[in-house]
Amino acid sequence: MKKETIARVNQTYLYKEDIQDLVPENASKEDSVNIVNNYINTWATRQLFIDQAKRNLSEEELQEFDELVEKYQSTLYINAYQNAVINKSINMEITEEDLESYYTQNLENFNLNEELVKLRYLHLPPGYGNIVATQRQLNRFNEEDVDELTLKKEEYLAYSLNDSTWVKLDQVLNKIPILKKQDRAKLLMSGKYMQLRDSTGVYMVKIKDVLKRREKAPLAYIKPTIRQIILNKRKLELIKKIEKDITKDAVENKQFEVYN
Repeated sequence: MKKETIARVNQTYLYKEDIQDLVPENASKEDSVNIVNNYINTWATRQLFIDQAKRNLSEEELQEFDELVEKYQSTLYINAYQNAVINKSINMEITEEDLESYYTQNLENFNLNEELVKLRYLHLPPGYGNIVATQRQLNRFNEEDVDELTLKKEEYLAYSLNDSTWVKLDQVLNKIPILKKQDRAKLLMSGKYMQLRDSTGVYMVKIKDVLKRREKAPLAYIKPTIRQIILNKRKLELIKKIEKDITKDAVENKQFEVYN
């Protein structure tokens, strides 16, 4: 069956089947015409550039580009096949034991290049009552204090009572800008309590723990990184196995021969 031509640029043709899925089903007639016309114009401009480039490039350059295109196409095919096999075969389960084992064996690679802190803080509105009691609760932070502070969370402008997670100091400074005015070295002190005030209210900050640059990164903080490293290693091992198996099978099936 002969294809229906809708446009031509020199010896290259655009066919109706090339644009059959271009227009959404619910598009109006006017929108459909605009969509098709825009596509044709874009296609024509692109093709004209290609033809013009081919006329102005040397044979050597054209051959080089053709080789690059062929290499890129081959890479796409290979990657698509490898990814399909990997996604089907890879073991995605990574246990705590896997993470701890990799961390222990590669500890020298996990020095921090940023400061980390564990902290809790409150941002209280101007004129907030019970400042003294709230300060005592945030500082002491026993089970009863946590319950009391949590019950009053609707009264705070902002807060974080989760002091068990390591966070980057720079993230904290962006979240609580008033801390940027403080001496960075003084912020990096475990157990330090600060109470600051500006026009927006009162900030209460308790630094529970600190890790400085070049100290060992805690496992809890770099678990996502280690998980990705382990997965990447498994992928590389699978790729090597796929390459070995496909070559071995080709030799056994007389699909691949080397002539001496």
